[in-house]
Amino acid sequence: MTQVRKAIIPVAGFGTRLLPISKAIPKEMVPVVDRPLIQHVVEEALAAGINEIILVTRSGKSAIEDHFDAHAELEDSLASKGKDALLEVLAAIAPPQLRITSVRQPNAKGLGHAVFCAAHLLSQNEPFAVILPDVLVKPQAGDARCDLGDMVMRWDANSAAQIMVEAVPENEVYRYGIVDCGGSEPNAGESADMRGVVEKPKPEEAPSRLSVIGRYVLPFRVMELLSDQSPGAGNEIQLTDAIDRLMQEGHSVQAFRMTGRTFDCGHIEGWLKANTVLAREAGYDV
Repeated sequence: MTQVRKAIIPVAGFGTRLLPISKAIPKEMVPVVDRPLIQHVVEEALAAGINEIILVTRSGKSAIEDHFDAHAELEDSLASKGKDALLEVLAAIAPPQLRITSVRQPNAKGLGHAVFCAAHLLSQNEPFAVILPDVLVKPQAGDARCDLGDMVMRWDANSAAQIMVEAVPENEVYRYGIVDCGGSEPNAGESADMRGVVEKPKPEEAPSRLSVIGRYVLPFRVMELLSDQSPGAGNEIQLTDAIDRLMQEGHSVQAFRMTGRTFDCGHIEGWLKANTVLAREAGYDV
């Protein structure tokens, strides 16, 4: 199987940067304009042609699964009152082609461990996407292009793993994982071969200004590498370590430079910006 049909979305984090908002509700259920953050991310996957979502979750996160489940009592009440427009809104949350599966991450051991928790839900040699829900990736205003969909098409064309990146100011590279493309940076909407990733480099030591966004299209081999991956930074199982090993084996890994915009909703400032910008673009007076 070579087509990407499944996306793994890790949702087991505590969301400490959104406290106190995230104390009693999952951070993924925090609203951005008119829908929770997780719905924006699932809609992005669907736009990319990915219809099977694997949520890597933990206790206390059932509201995420409930959001995509049917609510017969509410739907019957709306139907009896003739509120067809609201019924359509509910139906759009989980369209017929969407399939959602949940798996538990019993202990927080890093992103690589969270991703590996879903390994048994993939077929042998099945590629997959990883979407980190803290960051919203939206097209430029007036543009319908889906960057994740372009990554999937590039995988379909050449079976090269795809890592989404965007340029950041030079004085901010120390905050991110920065990709090394050997000095050959891709244009927006294009990919370039990667040599590695440098975590939070000093500006003078950074190989580029292209930071990893939190969108990946990966071969099944990554799961096999994660199965015996040693702990890395923070004494956790790191996805980037497995991707580095993938490159060492000679597998092609490319940095895909996005055309759209990102909103880091994992912290208050980014969440407020997302709500303000996207609400105005949707026609709300804010």
